[in-house]
Amino acid sequence: MLVEYEKKVRMILSQYGCTFMRHGKGDHDIWYSPLSNHPVTVPVKIDKRHTANGILKQAGIDDKV
Repeated sequence: MLVEYEKKVRMILSQYGCTFMRHGKGDHDIWYSPLSNHPVTVPVKIDKRHTANGILKQAGIDDKV
């Protein structure tokens, strides 16, 4: 069963005050995280929980999907 995590990741990023900056190259978006004070690259399709949790960790968020 294919589970897509991109909506969950974007929702959690928004809840923590992260903002969409721009579309990146290929199938990626760039978000800004005020928690880590760095941009975070978010793929358009996220099909692995490990990848989704890594993005949140990169943004300085301890929540898991």
